[in-house]
Amino acid sequence: MALNAEEIAAHPALHRSVRAQALAMNQAYEANPRLSSAFASQQRWLMAHVGLALHFRRDPSDYRKELTTARFIDVIRQHQVASRNTADAFIKEMLHYNFIELAPAGEDGRIRPLQPTRSSLEEVAGWMLAHLQTLDSLDGANRLSIFLARPDALATLQPLVADGLLSSNPVREPRQTFSLFTWLNNGGVVMDWLISGVDPDHAGQDRIPTGVVSIGDFAGWLKLSRTHLARKLRDAEEMGSVGWLGQRGNSVMWVSNDFYREYMTAQAVKLAIIDTAFAACFPALTDG
Repeated sequence: MALNAEEIAAHPALHRSVRAQALAMNQAYEANPRLSSAFASQQRWLMAHVGLALHFRRDPSDYRKELTTARFIDVIRQHQVASRNTADAFIKEMLHYNFIELAPAGEDGRIRPLQPTRSSLEEVAGWMLAHLQTLDSLDGANRLSIFLARPDALATLQPLVADGLLSSNPVREPRQTFSLFTWLNNGGVVMDWLISGVDPDHAGQDRIPTGVVSIGDFAGWLKLSRTHLARKLRDAEEMGSVGWLGQRGNSVMWVSNDFYREYMTAQAVKLAIIDTAFAACFPALTDG
């Protein structure tokens, strides 16, 4: 049976498991910052999942069910993820950086299907593996080994994960400080980096120290404008969600207990969506 968000959020191992997950996300970002950026803001993350789900659900025998720019834009607008122009620009950017490519034309040569490149699929598989490993660390199950043993596991699982993300109000409408960062380019990476520097033994403190000392170094690692990052951090600081143990921008940054709990709650919601999708895809294996 899949773990629900409340069970995950209350699990005593969640803090260490999610910290390890955040470290894995940081490593993925370091390996390929530009590709990881496709998943690093809320809007882009959802658009990427929509595109992947359309790809995995395509019917090669029916050109009308292939992933095309027009179908992608229609679904994005249907679910109110982004505007037509934003969705179109996203596709063009993914093509420009070779994250997706034109597939061979079908029976109607005027329609050019799109497909993710191998490197993009590897990135998505790594994202899925990190989250399955987190779930396994909570209950000792074997989701990760099941996933690795099935060549079709990603194609089977990802569309259901996308459905769950799109239909989740907590995912679509994150709260307070979390929302402040989710719509920032590389905002997901910002939060992962902050949380990866938190000692879980300090999670109960009102002001929880992170590993961030210099805004300049932080912005450089993130490939973000120092000015833009500093402005977002200032907004979060005014909300009481982050601060500095000493001189602003040149001492250890802390995150508030409220922000830390927001992050953990968001991870619990996401992990529950993934686990529900996993149980639906592989019921016999997970029950066994």
